Amino acid sequence: MEEQILILDFGSQYTQLIARRIRELNVYCEIHPYNHIPEIGPGIKGIILSGSPCSVRDADAPRPDLEIFDQSVPVLGICYGAQLMASMLGGDVEASKHREYGRANLNVKDASGLFHDVDTHSQVWMSHGDTITRKPDAIEITASTDSVHVAAFRVSGKDVYGIQFHPEVTHSLEGRQILENFVVSICGCAQSWTPGHFIDTTVAEIREQVGTDNVVLGLSGGVDSSVAAALIHKAIGKQLYCIFVNNGLLRKNEYDQVLDVYRQMGLNIKGVDASDLFLNALDGVVDPEQKRKIIGKIFIDVFDNAAHSIQNVHWLAQGTIYPDVIESVSVKGPSATIKSHHNVGGLPDDMNLKLLEPLKTLFKDEVRRIGAEAGVPIEILKRHPFPGPGLAIRIIGAINRRNVQILQEADALFIEGLKQEGLYDYVWQAGAIFLPVQSVGVMGDERTYENVICLRAVTSVDGMTADWAELPHAFLGKISNSIINTIKGINRVVFDISSKPPATIEWE
Repeated sequence: MEEQILILDFGSQYTQLIARRIRELNVYCEIHPYNHIPEIGPGIKGIILSGSPCSVRDADAPRPDLEIFDQSVPVLGICYGAQLMASMLGGDVEASKHREYGRANLNVKDASGLFHDVDTHSQVWMSHGDTITRKPDAIEITASTDSVHVAAFRVSGKDVYGIQFHPEVTHSLEGRQILENFVVSICGCAQSWTPGHFIDTTVAEIREQVGTDNVVLGLSGGVDSSVAAALIHKAIGKQLYCIFVNNGLLRKNEYDQVLDVYRQMGLNIKGVDASDLFLNALDGVVDPEQKRKIIGKIFIDVFDNAAHSIQNVHWLAQGTIYPDVIESVSVKGPSATIKSHHNVGGLPDDMNLKLLEPLKTLFKDEVRRIGAEAGVPIEILKRHPFPGPGLAIRIIGAINRRNVQILQEADALFIEGLKQEGLYDYVWQAGAIFLPVQSVGVMGDERTYENVICLRAVTSVDGMTADWAELPHAFLGKISNSIINTIKGINRVVFDISSKPPATIEWE
């Protein structure tokens, strides 16, 4: 059985970051809600309790469904997790006299265990409103700070530890070493979870699951579906049937370019150009939710029709990744719907297909590493994320063929400019937005009333948060001139300097 660390999620904003840091140590880990704990089998080498926005003093404070201290594996409580353990052992947790947030320096009292090879005054990051004010008799304090007496502790005679700070954030300068001490030295993990190991294991599992059946996969041109296709193709070859649908809302020339790359990868790919079908149905539609519903329904119909032409299909493959899985079983249940997801999904129940999701345990950056190891072309792996509804949600207001063409041209100039200036890889996602605003301009001796293009570019790791990309002014000026001078119908270009949150990356 694959060895792993089990992370119990109490709702912290940092829970996924804990998992990412452990994965960086080549140790596999999974996140599970504190109230849906899997069986602690022989593969689980250790348990981590996450932080939480809650207080252990609350009547409805989240508490795990198992007696943590009866487990035979090491346990590490982080922030809320540490306070929960102290409280369960009979200690007192009270509201801090002042919120403890930001950098602090440890005074390490025990340089073994968690703090092996860690500076005795190491900088850490605090983020909590409660403090352990009276330690239970069963614990030994292993570190303090100027304002936090119990900054770290160990349960006497057991491999059970608690830390009041967050080792997973970069502001904790030796946080990686602390986590490595726990998962490698204390839990005994072998650090064998590598891209090559993942590919070998996954390919073998796919062969065993699928057997002689055929698999159908809807490719989008994006990283996730492309890497999923590469792994499945590696396992079953021509038994994988890929379908790439042109909805008429892709980037300029993208349909032909992506099809060509997929053919070079040796994939069994069928392109379906349904652009007229989509654009006719979307003509004049303004409401973003209606756009999504129309695109989703037509996509399902087109994909279903293409899939039914294939014999012996029993599996539907998808490029689902780990954050999607975590969200679906989060502590508080699926989050409230702000809008339909950017990636069009959902297929008819009557297709009666079993799901094949080879990437469902991976984060986005891990998908790219796996893809590189599996030989996926760099032009696919480095592609910016692109929404499933395509340019439909980058045209604010009514969709028509004129607006789509204008946006395709503007977007192409922007993206190609980023590549030529060596900025494409610095930016996590970029694109042009067509605004339903006509502004006055002057071209030649005439006044014009034409549309506005907004340029959007952000930096991020996984899209959950994002900062606007600080592109050089000279570059922005050059792209603005190029768009206005070459695209009829545009006389003004603006640049979006909003971060996520409070804004989102896409405008609709």
